Amino acid sequence: MPSLHILDQVAIPKGQTAQETLIHTTQLAQLAETLGYERYWFAEHHSTRGLASTAPEILMAHIAAHTSTLRTGSGGILLPQYSPFKVAEVTRQLEALYPGRIEIGVGKSPGGIERTRLALTDGVHKDLSQFDRQLKDLLFYLSDSLPSGHPHAGVKASPLVDAHPPVWLLGLGENSAMQAAELGINYIFGHFIHPARGKQAFETYRSHFSPSVFSTQSHAMFAVFVICGETDEEAERIASSTDLWLLRVEKGLDSRVPSIEEASTYHYTSQEKKKVLQNRQRMIVGSKATVKEQLLRLMDRYQTDDIMILNNSFDPIEKQRSFKRIAELF
Repeated sequence: MPSLHILDQVAIPKGQTAQETLIHTTQLAQLAETLGYERYWFAEHHSTRGLASTAPEILMAHIAAHTSTLRTGSGGILLPQYSPFKVAEVTRQLEALYPGRIEIGVGKSPGGIERTRLALTDGVHKDLSQFDRQLKDLLFYLSDSLPSGHPHAGVKASPLVDAHPPVWLLGLGENSAMQAAELGINYIFGHFIHPARGKQAFETYRSHFSPSVFSTQSHAMFAVFVICGETDEEAERIASSTDLWLLRVEKGLDSRVPSIEEASTYHYTSQEKKKVLQNRQRMIVGSKATVKEQLLRLMDRYQTDDIMILNNSFDPIEKQRSFKRIAELF
């Protein structure tokens, strides 16, 4: 039986405030818990008008405080912009507050355009080539295993906790999969971003996995946009706003989610229509039967039954209904 999880970018619909969207996020997490979803993660995005998840660690604490069983995590912390030591201490702080319910997902994304990246680091240029070293340092801090010759040897991430929160590496292909495998940590593939290299990434991860203090066996999942309607036609209608939203986000335009009405009156150019069709490879849209068939196909392709689902629909009620229908599939 598949394990279902949610990755929330906290997309703000046009006409709503960030505060209203975060209230709906809390309600969705509470519903997800009753429906049997196991994880509720938050993305990290900066300097954007349409996404209200800028500090996943704060949202993780908020959702953990408003639920009782959900594992909450980051999907993911933009490690190149931060100190691995600080990330380790934030993770341990959360683990101390909510033992056994915290997970840390990290990614290599630089965090936006150059001026946003520099604002995040207070003007200090961070070289992405340092990511490998940063990730290793993060694992050293979380496992209290800094080598004696390390520049920060003797430094301890606090507070001290009894368990290692699971660490996940977000990736889009073989390179990230190999890195996760060699370090002995979990891996999540971003099908919702770039689905082309998924099969190869999973094969690489499993065939090269080396057990560690963080994970004794390989554990991988994939993340995908899913919109499940009462019928295929209804799902297509709901997804139309996501189609337009993705198109605008990729052009650097308004990142708030447009209404279905706005999407229905938008005049797509021929190139935009091609882009929408291309983006649909990142999504599953349809009735319960259609969604189940396509999810099973991806599970078979990737050989995993762990599914992380995104849904940036305009209407929060429709979003809840979609997650409810998906929970009823298995």
